[in-house]
Amino acid sequence: MILEMKVPSPGESITEVEIATWLVEDGDYVEKDQAIAEVDSDKATLELPAEEAGIVTLKAEEGDAVAVGAVVCLIDTSAAKPDGAALPTEAPKEEKKVEVKAAPKAATYATGTASPAAKKVLAEKGMDASNIKGTGKDGRITKDDAVKAVPSMGTQPANGSRGTSRKKMSMLRRKVAERLVAVKSETAMLTTFNEVNMQPIFDLRKDFKEDFKAKHGVGLGFMSFFTLAVVRALKLYPDVNSMIDGDYQIKNDFQDISIAVSGPKGLMVPVIRNAEDLSFRGVESEVKRLAIRARDGQITIDEMTGGTFTITNGGVFGSMLSTPILNPPQSGILGMHNIVNRPMAVNGQVVIQPIMYVALSYDHRIVDGRESVGFLVAVKEALENPVELLMDNNPTKALEM
Repeated sequence: MILEMKVPSPGESITEVEIATWLVEDGDYVEKDQAIAEVDSDKATLELPAEEAGIVTLKAEEGDAVAVGAVVCLIDTSAAKPDGAALPTEAPKEEKKVEVKAAPKAATYATGTASPAAKKVLAEKGMDASNIKGTGKDGRITKDDAVKAVPSMGTQPANGSRGTSRKKMSMLRRKVAERLVAVKSETAMLTTFNEVNMQPIFDLRKDFKEDFKAKHGVGLGFMSFFTLAVVRALKLYPDVNSMIDGDYQIKNDFQDISIAVSGPKGLMVPVIRNAEDLSFRGVESEVKRLAIRARDGQITIDEMTGGTFTITNGGVFGSMLSTPILNPPQSGILGMHNIVNRPMAVNGQVVIQPIMYVALSYDHRIVDGRESVGFLVAVKEALENPVELLMDNNPTKALEM
């Protein structure tokens, strides 16, 4: 029986995918549920499992865009599983041949001299004959040499590789590029900045991180503090948690926080659902789960759609400051950065404190300056006074939940 393998729908509104990689070759025997291909949509990379066991016949090439529901391969389910391949026999030894290299020809007056036709072509290109190696008799530069010559982009170094490569971007990367350009042209994006003294969070982590790890099996990182600080600020400034739909403003009474993570196929933004209902343990567990799924290429479309606000952490790569780009249709994104010891005035004294710069990019069409600045100040206040504003003055209880 010949089974037609069709492209399943990876999610609502997705009409086509791209064959990123075939994991099997034409004529291979595959087992049921074996991953036979990786396919890219405009939101994620997914594995395509074999529906039955049998001999596979490929019907699409890597890089092909195929519609959802189209046949990408056939599986002959009546084919018997082949025996193991025989061991390769030892190839007969070949006699070594001694290559005799001809002595280089001596340079003559013709070496490097362009023919009249070649001179004309080189003049039109604005090129110097001294940079071209001739293939004509005695090294003379022919018209064909001149036609094939490529003008140099500046002076070429005497040594070193100058190779280039050309690779088609994945559908996911192309879609990300398209969305980022659209954000610049379709929104009134603006960024406001502030700084956060991270010493209170450092002190809390020092006191509780070992017990937290032992009790919950996850580390007490910075993301839980930032996520819960953002949830609090979104409740205070709901315009930042809204989005534009035509002539309407859609406000959300829940906080689904998207977190930007770097995966093997590029940037992915999984969503922490109803972050307002989560404790420190809940946030850290969800961040770890989503990060592992993104790293292993198992993240689904549903896990990356529907966020109301995004947090991105360029600090893990060493970024001091940046202007993060909005994740449409959201109206706000918070950028975290690296933590550096800096001099700071505390109670009239200059002391060294761990400081992080934070950036809020927002859509000025729907979020005014008062809301954007107030939101970022609210985040700063919560991070610099987490015991009172995020833990209800009881850190032990807050970290046990």
